[in-house]
Amino acid sequence: MNLSFTAEEIEFRREVRHFFATAMPPSIRDRVLNGQKPTRNDLVEWHHILNGKGWAVPTWPEQWGGTGWDAIRHYIFNEELLQAPALAPLPHVNQVGAVILAVGTEAQKRRFLPKLRNLDWWPCQGFSEPGSGSDLASLKTRAELQGDHYVVNGQKVWTSQAHRSDWMYTLVRTGSGSRKQEGISYLLIDLKSPGITINPILTIDGFHHFNEVFLNDVRVPIENRLGEENKGWAYAKHTLGHERVILAGVGLCKYRIRAAKNIISQGCFLKEHQDRLGEKLALLEVQVKAMEMTTMRVICEIERKAHAMDAKPSILKLKGSDLQQDTLELLLELAGPEAMRRQSKFYASQLSSAQSEEWIATAAPAYFYARAASIYGGSSEIQKNIIAKRVLAL
Repeated sequence: MNLSFTAEEIEFRREVRHFFATAMPPSIRDRVLNGQKPTRNDLVEWHHILNGKGWAVPTWPEQWGGTGWDAIRHYIFNEELLQAPALAPLPHVNQVGAVILAVGTEAQKRRFLPKLRNLDWWPCQGFSEPGSGSDLASLKTRAELQGDHYVVNGQKVWTSQAHRSDWMYTLVRTGSGSRKQEGISYLLIDLKSPGITINPILTIDGFHHFNEVFLNDVRVPIENRLGEENKGWAYAKHTLGHERVILAGVGLCKYRIRAAKNIISQGCFLKEHQDRLGEKLALLEVQVKAMEMTTMRVICEIERKAHAMDAKPSILKLKGSDLQQDTLELLLELAGPEAMRRQSKFYASQLSSAQSEEWIATAAPAYFYARAASIYGGSSEIQKNIIAKRVLAL
């Protein structure tokens, strides 16, 4: 395995870094750096810019607007995006797009993919349910086929960005079997359909990310089913496997370590604290480097198509969640009481320019939100079970 980059890959990294540094509108960049959540218009505008560059859906085939990059260039792109930092392409676009590309009909591809690529069709993921989050296969939302429509009843929860979205790609129970993974189908549901209620869930960081979605006799045309009936679990695993490699967040951790280094190097702490914080930073940097090397191993296996049932995506998700939380904990410790003051408009007006740097603005809300990193995308407990099963054969 070669962990170094070729001259062409290094040049590609320079191109990507320059694009992220110059192409994002200053108003959007300021909101990102100041810890403000981007608006829907921000995300749409940035997606249009990425689409104009041909980078909005980098994992798709070139015929549908993808890049044709190999796995290493995908890794470089994501790492530079997180370190910039720049807004990521809406992840649900690539996730549902991958399933449409894999099992969708030609009519479904022509209908949905161009709108997804330009974010004219905003999707959200409706997988988790009350009592069926980590154990997703136990979902209870049911769809009964009546003529040429499914009639859907049930509830989804922790549905990211449902309040902004136009459609929801979701799993529903359409049959039964000896295993709970059987009898699940994959539907695309128009969120403007009668019978849908979306209620907000406000999280501890003070923002509105999540929602609960109630479906009461919602009629979904049969042509909005992806793939075969009762085979949706296999399609969902494809979605989640892709998600877990992304959620490792190597570039994000490296960005935070760079910020922590800059703060500690200013020498504004007592010596005993300076030494302790330096040791903590060094340990985190070593762990992030180890995770980066593991990510590169996964990328090499993807190139060789030798990763289908491997445990490494779960290892990346498990360790990546820990490191995202640990790097944010360090930034929160460095910010001290200013991290909470920065959330108040009154106190923000009293801070000096040195105190109001971007890392202070984002430290507390990012730390609170990151408590969920060990839950979303498959909880850490589930990842440990997968590792035990695939590595230790338990």
